[in-house]
Amino acid sequence: MLVAAAVCPCPPLLVPEVAAGAAPEMDAARAACADALGVLAAARPDLLIVVGAAGPGEGGRFPEGSPGSFEGYGVDLDVRLGAGARNKEAGRELPSSLAVGAWLLERTGWADAPVEGLGAEETLTPERCAETGREAGERAGRVALLVLGDGSACRTVKAPGYLDERAAPYDDAAARALAAADLPALRALDAALARALKSSGRAPWQILAGAAEGADLDGSLLYEDAPYGVGYIVATWS
Repeated sequence: MLVAAAVCPCPPLLVPEVAAGAAPEMDAARAACADALGVLAAARPDLLIVVGAAGPGEGGRFPEGSPGSFEGYGVDLDVRLGAGARNKEAGRELPSSLAVGAWLLERTGWADAPVEGLGAEETLTPERCAETGREAGERAGRVALLVLGDGSACRTVKAPGYLDERAAPYDDAAARALAAADLPALRALDAALARALKSSGRAPWQILAGAAEGADLDGSLLYEDAPYGVGYIVATWS
């Protein structure tokens, strides 16, 4: 059963080495993510599943120790999923979101439970997300989720997706749902609108909603902002 969840954004700019001179601009988001991971540790899970947005062909499970890299962003920085040894038999590298998750876990010294990764492609339907979430929640007696995804990327004219007037209402709705652990509201997020607004969080958030069915968790919003025109949300459920 799901006992706790932390929702964090997943821009590579969270990693100071990637952000370089712009690193201080994400300090508040980093601090909120660290606080959110503290909630996961306090829940004493038997298993932590890191759920993150994934591109085409990047979905599915990743075992503990799976490698990740920020080389594609011009930084010689490698990470691995969880506290165990690097898994040379993992077969593939972590998608960007799970690499950010692995970095967050390393940064906070996670060693509280075994870790698995789950890549969620944006083509997953809400129904499939709910089913995947329910399956994740049954993986151990006490399951925690670290959920990685961003809101819209269309909040300003300089945003990756340019300005779209639907972006702010979409992000507001997602933030309210995550703050209140509102499962129906998360399930109601429109997949087509999320794609149009370049929001990578829709599928991971809906997987969380599926995992939380019957868990009766309370939500708390730790951070919400849109630097660079992209909606970033940090929340906890416990």
